[in-house]
Amino acid sequence: MKFIVKGGCKLEGEVTLSGAKNAATKMMIASLLTDEECFLENFPRIGDTEITADLCKAIGSKIDLFGSRLSIHTPKIITSKIEQARTRRNRIPILALGPLLARAGEAEVPVLGGDKIGSRPVDQHVKVLELLGVEVSVTGESYRAKAPNGLIGTKIELDFPSVGATENAILSGVLAKGKTTIYNAALEPEIMDLVKMLQKMGAIIELGAKRDFHIEGVKKLKGVTHRILPDRNEAVSFACLAIATGGKVLVKGAIQDHLITFLNTVRKLGAEYEVLSDGIVFSGAEKLLPIHVQTVFHPGFMTDWQQPLMVLLTQVDGTSIIHETVYEDRLGYTSDLNAMGADISVSDICPPQESCRYSGKGFRHVATVRGYTPLSGTNVTVRDLRAGMVNIIAALIAKGDSVIDGVEEIDRGYESIDLRLHQLGADITRVAEK
Repeated sequence: MKFIVKGGCKLEGEVTLSGAKNAATKMMIASLLTDEECFLENFPRIGDTEITADLCKAIGSKIDLFGSRLSIHTPKIITSKIEQARTRRNRIPILALGPLLARAGEAEVPVLGGDKIGSRPVDQHVKVLELLGVEVSVTGESYRAKAPNGLIGTKIELDFPSVGATENAILSGVLAKGKTTIYNAALEPEIMDLVKMLQKMGAIIELGAKRDFHIEGVKKLKGVTHRILPDRNEAVSFACLAIATGGKVLVKGAIQDHLITFLNTVRKLGAEYEVLSDGIVFSGAEKLLPIHVQTVFHPGFMTDWQQPLMVLLTQVDGTSIIHETVYEDRLGYTSDLNAMGADISVSDICPPQESCRYSGKGFRHVATVRGYTPLSGTNVTVRDLRAGMVNIIAALIAKGDSVIDGVEEIDRGYESIDLRLHQLGADITRVAEK
């Protein structure tokens, strides 16, 4: 599948955000903790939720989707082994270990897939499970886990605020015996939304003052109806599309509280935004300003936001820097922009006074963007989900036509992105491979 994109379009109008990918998939896994039916509203129809649905169905879930409302019911775990071919395409399977252990006492899941943006090790996940009394082993292409004495509450201190490990600890702790405390936890809005859902289900979860969760295990959770929060990554993508094309777009559903750091960055760039009751309007500007951004864990500048921002920075007069500190190998897509005319260099040296955990380890995690550089249309193959949005934004502001191959990667996280962009004035066509 590919997109054919004609450059030079100014995007204007309004677009409504889908439910957050990074919440929807985790909530589907959370539903496995109960034998009662759960309903998820504002549910996104994207590749990653389809993959997760296949996983859940294999376990024993009955799933129905009516518009943007999903019902998921797992009255019985029919197997605690998840086949590799079914789910290796994303990183959700390892999060199913906790629910499967809680209900079946053992589990086997395939090794992780997802975007190739760094090593993304699972050592923190294994650490969490072992502290909770789980025996974990790696056999060939699978992780095997069993809890001979059940899940047992404990104290967990993460080496860094890993989103996945925090989610794994929460999902495993809610039905564990006793109290589980998670220190140095990730606090992303999607995690807090997951906590809200689990509370509705009957979990007892408190948030401390220093990035810590305190969970009192319960014996049983119930079914629930929960509305998934809007996707903040979509919000940033549409914001960057509006600014990059010099347009004006109302992003309906965008939540200011979830975008504080990004909104500050928009101001520093010299672009405009206006917070309304139903969303945020983003507007381009005649002159954009160079900036320096460091990606960090929430509430800082999110790593998923640096890719669309990178395209904007190619249109700025002056030199900008993006320091990626969450993943060590997430700047490979810059070569695609350079092929279109950008001037971006990538280094393994941290900026002064900004040493990070990758300092001195040879990882090329700092990008220097020299602008202004006009971009020209090209043929490109999508590297990963977020890099795919880079390809789209760059193609829309480039001179001439571009062909973007492998758009299935983009479909993993953006619902009907071509149709929604077309409604904003983009000239983008989806073409099936012959």
